[in-house]
Amino acid sequence: MKRLLSCAVILCACILLVAPVSVSAQKERDAITMEEVVVTATKTKEKRKDIPNAVIIMDEIDIQESSANSLGELLANELGIDWRTRGDYGGATEEIHVRGMGSNATQILINGVSIVSPSLGSASVQGVSLNNIERIEVIKGSGSLLYGSGAMGGTVNIITKEPKRDIIDAKASAGYGSENTYRLSAEHGMFAFGDFGYYLTANRHETDGFRDNSDLTHKDVSLKLLLDKGDWLDVSIYGDYIDREFGQPGVKPPDSTDDYFVNGEKLYSRSAASLVDRHRDEDGHTVIKVKSKPYEWLCLNLKADYTDMESYNYRRNNAAVWPKVAGEGEETWVTNKVTGTEGNLELKPYRGASLIFGSEYKNFDYENVQEDLDDTGITKAGTKTTMKHRVFTKSVFAEAQYRPCKFFKLLAGIRQENHSLFGTEDLPRYGLVINPFEKTVIKFSHGKHFKAPTMNDLYWPDDGWTKGNTDLIPETGWHTDATVEQSLFDDDLFITLTYFNWDLEDKINWAEDPTLNGYWTPSNVDTYKAQGWELGTRIRPFKNIALN
Repeated sequence: MKRLLSCAVILCACILLVAPVSVSAQKERDAITMEEVVVTATKTKEKRKDIPNAVIIMDEIDIQESSANSLGELLANELGIDWRTRGDYGGATEEIHVRGMGSNATQILINGVSIVSPSLGSASVQGVSLNNIERIEVIKGSGSLLYGSGAMGGTVNIITKEPKRDIIDAKASAGYGSENTYRLSAEHGMFAFGDFGYYLTANRHETDGFRDNSDLTHKDVSLKLLLDKGDWLDVSIYGDYIDREFGQPGVKPPDSTDDYFVNGEKLYSRSAASLVDRHRDEDGHTVIKVKSKPYEWLCLNLKADYTDMESYNYRRNNAAVWPKVAGEGEETWVTNKVTGTEGNLELKPYRGASLIFGSEYKNFDYENVQEDLDDTGITKAGTKTTMKHRVFTKSVFAEAQYRPCKFFKLLAGIRQENHSLFGTEDLPRYGLVINPFEKTVIKFSHGKHFKAPTMNDLYWPDDGWTKGNTDLIPETGWHTDATVEQSLFDDDLFITLTYFNWDLEDKINWAEDPTLNGYWTPSNVDTYKAQGWELGTRIRPFKNIALN
């Protein structure tokens, strides 16, 4: 408690010192009217009215004005977005679903680099701190043309903060609540000298939770370095580290539940189905980007990235589950290391036309280590198993855009993804944008998507009741949508209406297989189809009031 109070005092002092700087910076930002530009949809800067997808755009002001405490909570009320949490404890997983597709059909990026776990096929977004975010772009529909496996329902690109010329950003905050919950955060960014700048963020969050074994300790830090030489050279290096340790209480038993002990150790109570299960995640991401635009008609982009995801899980049986007795369990360590490189070339051969050609390589290294625990929670000698696997993908893609006149625009592209296990998949996408009036846009998008099986799907070791399946094949399908956007009354009223339709074949599901003595294992068994409508409005009756 003393340490917490000391940290709070220091942060409050920082707030008093930097408050004038932050306020001044905010006033300058408010004076600048930014044109609504989207990068994620085509990997090139395009106005919203020029892209064929339905999009959600949130900038730094939107984030600051929100009362949300997490990325999922921030996006929860946006059109077509479903925010789900798996549990009511501090470390509960938060997922983002788009248009009724699961979290494993949503590609989550930070500065263009996927944070989706290769083991799970989905991203746990609760580790992303809001004070690190400058902008969020959500592109609905198939994104496999540009982002490969998993970009089926939509793509969420989180663009982190970077230094701004002639502005010194320095902010700190502290908060305390019930259940010994507290949050500390700090951020600082500036151009240190000449064309070199940096932006640093740090956060710490702890809670005891309102149930037994529902505690959480969260720490994260990020740093972005920027060398801005204008159009001819822009170099950025971004890195982050996230460390989360938490209890896993499971479901809440009935109030009549008595405490349950094994060998004198209490395993569950009326508050929690598990009093001993624990989990820890340590994730790190690094990305280097180089951009050069020597001519108006030529732009070159290079990217190299590295991701290290390590998770530890400690689980004990609170009842006898064959082949283990009550109190026995296992420890599991899963490590995913991903290295990637990408290069793309943007050409504008003549007015109204643009071409982008790119190539991408990704290497996935997976390690799964398991060790059995006896009914006292001690590891059993000779039970340690280690599995290591590697897969890689090589891709090339091309996309062409052409606007022959101000009334419509065409887009077409294709990606060829070569997977080391599943061979080649061709992924086309087509788009049409019609601009009948200055403030009216009609959009059509149709694209193929796919998702390769996860490392857990393929290689999960035989633990007595679950195991992976190396005979799986990728999920594939098509995603189509049509959108109308209308702006009225000097942009004080904005209306968007979208119809979407998607299908999915060879859906991978985990289920009990009676042919394998009751083992739970994944298989390609299902076909899914869905269609729906999205209707949204934004009204600004007064300058500083907006209703969605």
